[in-house]
Amino acid sequence: MARRKNNSKSKLLAAALFIIALMAFIYNSKMFERELPQIVSDETIYWNLKKPLNIKISDASGIKRVLIQLGDGENNITLFNEKHNADEKEIELNITFPKKGFYNKQDKYTLSYEVVDHSFWNFFMGNKIIKESVIIADRQEPLIHVLANSYKITKGGVGIVIFKTEDANPAEVYVKTAFGKKFKAVPFKKDGYYISLVVWPREQKNFVGAEIVATDLAGNTAHEKIKYYFQDKNYKSSKIQLSNSFLSSSVSSLARDIADDETQNMNSLEKFIFINNALRKESLEKIEKVSENMDYAEYFTLKPFYPLKNSAVVASYGDFRIYEYNKEKVSESYHLGLDLASTAEAEIVSSNRGKIVYAGENGIYGKMLVIYHGLGIYSLYAHCSKLLVQEGDEVMAGQLVAKTGKTGFAFGDHLHFGIVIQGIEVRPEEWMDEKWMDDNVFEVIKNANDLINNEENSVKW
Repeated sequence: MARRKNNSKSKLLAAALFIIALMAFIYNSKMFERELPQIVSDETIYWNLKKPLNIKISDASGIKRVLIQLGDGENNITLFNEKHNADEKEIELNITFPKKGFYNKQDKYTLSYEVVDHSFWNFFMGNKIIKESVIIADRQEPLIHVLANSYKITKGGVGIVIFKTEDANPAEVYVKTAFGKKFKAVPFKKDGYYISLVVWPREQKNFVGAEIVATDLAGNTAHEKIKYYFQDKNYKSSKIQLSNSFLSSSVSSLARDIADDETQNMNSLEKFIFINNALRKESLEKIEKVSENMDYAEYFTLKPFYPLKNSAVVASYGDFRIYEYNKEKVSESYHLGLDLASTAEAEIVSSNRGKIVYAGENGIYGKMLVIYHGLGIYSLYAHCSKLLVQEGDEVMAGQLVAKTGKTGFAFGDHLHFGIVIQGIEVRPEEWMDEKWMDDNVFEVIKNANDLINNEENSVKW
């Protein structure tokens, strides 16, 4: 009798252990995974009803069935209803708006999803997710109205534009040029109004124009050309013959100072080419990175820049230099600043209030300062012997900020002075000319302000 009881207990224990082991297997098995399928879709979707909606669905055990329906409050139309194999763990769908089914196009719809996976969980029925998105139908392109812009833009120079956009669901506003550069546009005075600076880079031979681009959340896009007069300008072009003595002494010494690790195994000519090409590119990229900010404040103002007293121009902005060795071209570059010289270690001042956004070494530019003055305008001071301010410092007009030198790719004590707009060095001469600044910047801002004030007064009346 006792033996029978022991056998029964053993069988019950074995059965319990089997059940526990089975439950543990089911709980931990990938076949019985319990994670819901994933649907990449926003709760609110703005749709212009033209471009397909992109929907991504994924599941670890494979997607079994997908049902997608669109409803307008009265009717539901099935847009997608398909079964899939277990090996399909990710699918991407492009859903188009149905041509038939709704009597009238509405401003709001409901997009519902039902997705089931291949898991054996839930009594072999699989994991199921049901989700809904609200569709806001927006078929209207943004409206763009140009309020004011500078009359002309010169090669290497800057133009300004102030404009208004109207859209129920705005997304992005910017100015785009034919060479592909996007210039930021930032709010001007009140909602819906924007201001931007546009550059015709010195390197671009032809500048066929710039246009304002406004997009909305539904993917509608509007374009409006800016009516600039394009003024070409002839810049100096020169051929420079590289001598062996210059390469072996000056260039080799310079390479040790600014690029020793990269040029150790190069000959003198290779060192020059590396500095003038690769290192120049790195230095320009750093300038672009620190000059991306763009904002506008109503108190914005600037005086003409005059960074170095009693100085002489020793190299102009825009000079194109072709370097030859044994009468063969080996490299080239554009000089994108204004070189000013007076006495050794002369005092450099900031002509305008601003914030130091860069203070340090920068390849061919040597010890360099970059100061932000607002409206996306930066002043640059390179080849300095000493920097007298630090990143983050606020500087006042007339403040001493550095001293001239010959650091970086420089062979004599001078200041490389530059004006930078969203990463592009432009003609400093424009920003050293009070009349140009008044006619091309501040008069345009004033005209736009007057138009906005007139609009406000008209509405009040």
